[in-house]
Amino acid sequence: MQIRDYTDADWAGIWPFFDEIVADGETYALPQGLTSERARADWVGAPPRGTFVAVDEAGTVLGTATCGPNRPGAGSHVATASFMVSPAARGRGVGRALGEHVLAWARGQGFLAMQFNAVVETNGPAVALWQSLGFAVVGTVPQAFDHPEHGYVGLHVMHRFL
Repeated sequence: MQIRDYTDADWAGIWPFFDEIVADGETYALPQGLTSERARADWVGAPPRGTFVAVDEAGTVLGTATCGPNRPGAGSHVATASFMVSPAARGRGVGRALGEHVLAWARGQGFLAMQFNAVVETNGPAVALWQSLGFAVVGTVPQAFDHPEHGYVGLHVMHRFL
């Protein structure tokens, strides 16, 4: 697996699993029915943001991450990031590889910390992954996410210094 910068040609490989993950409604508080164009505009950012893909030896996109300042101005020294892994590639270390890459990238860009604003508390694999990479749950917003199976559940705010 290789982690590299996103190119416009990668969107065709990202969009099918992006759309599937949003439609599942279990991990992202994004509106249903996003068009491919709107989703790409929201996911792929211009500097100071970075967008990355994990690809296999055949060039198939396995996952993607986007990272940049959590807030503008006085909050711009703290990064945030979002990740999506193709359901077909889960359990292969793609999320961990993307997470490690994004942490290194953010450190190299001069960010002092990283904060995730909305990790769904019922997403055990994601919570465990981020904790294994040094993140701590610094708070949970109760009933902030309407999960299709569990109903209203909390959203963790997770943080770590770089």
